[in-house]
Amino acid sequence: MSDEPAVPGESLSYADAGVDLAAADRSVELLAGVLGRATRPEVLGGIGGFGGLFALDIHRYDEPVLVSSTDGVGTKVDLARQLGILDTVGQDLVAMVVDDLVVTGAEPLFFNDYISVGRLDPDRIADIVRGIAEGCVLAGCALVGGETAEHPGLLGDDEFDLAGFGVGVVERRDILGPDRVVTGDVLVAMASSGPHSNGYSLIRRIVAGLDLAELHGLERSLGQELLEPTRIYATDCLALLEAVEVHALCHITGGGLPGNLPRVLPDGLGVTVDVTTWTWPPIFTWLQERGPVATDEMWRTFNCGVGMVAVLPASQCDAAIRVLEQRGIDAWQVGEVVEHDEDRDADERLRFVGV
Repeated sequence: MSDEPAVPGESLSYADAGVDLAAADRSVELLAGVLGRATRPEVLGGIGGFGGLFALDIHRYDEPVLVSSTDGVGTKVDLARQLGILDTVGQDLVAMVVDDLVVTGAEPLFFNDYISVGRLDPDRIADIVRGIAEGCVLAGCALVGGETAEHPGLLGDDEFDLAGFGVGVVERRDILGPDRVVTGDVLVAMASSGPHSNGYSLIRRIVAGLDLAELHGLERSLGQELLEPTRIYATDCLALLEAVEVHALCHITGGGLPGNLPRVLPDGLGVTVDVTTWTWPPIFTWLQERGPVATDEMWRTFNCGVGMVAVLPASQCDAAIRVLEQRGIDAWQVGEVVEHDEDRDADERLRFVGV
């Protein structure tokens, strides 16, 4: 075993410590055919170098600004491990990074992954990276490199964790943010595909001891519902920016609507969110009842069916919804920007109406 003490005078190898270099080579071989699609013309060389090369065409921009983001999938990977379904968390990883990039107005350019495992199983690594590559295709960015690290003794044989890093580019004059948002702007919600990759420490406690292969009153098995990949909005948001005037985009991740919408508001402004404009997807209602979880806690923990919000002039609302629905995204006006007394509690910058 990797944590057993060495015997004096006995020759040791990396394999004796639990690291299988041959398995690492095999995993690279399995991925050779997977990575070809997750590229862009600006990529120089291929996977396997010490660094990924990306030739940014600066002549396309007047003042290009690079935007970076990093994230992980969190404890959702534990459910994936239990079910032996590993490709979906690869897409989750990409989504959590590129959807943070696009809220600045940036086009995602390239992505790197980091996978740590207790024991390197080439087939399992191939499944994970296959999902990452597919996520990059959906986001329109290139997978330019990554790292797989075997950590025997630190992680169990079938345990793993993921992290990702991405870079995008935006014209300086086109950067989105709170400085563009004004009173009277409306909020256009984009439907989520499920819990995405947030709140899974609470979810795992709620479902502890349950058979994830069973329906439990849902239309699909509980495992399928919980492993539904995070929706990647990047290309849809970029298409929206081309079609209509957008003042801000808000990725609804950890903290839900209350924790994220204030991040795109300038001082002195708040928002109202009309909860009668949509119905929570069944998985959220199920989680609340099974918990049980208080409604306020649901709002602060989960996206509750809204994965991205666009803040834009009221005159652009109908056109924005049409653009998104033509791209297969359920979208609707969910609220508006209003004045907020700065002397009031900051938590009141978001007010739910229709409760």
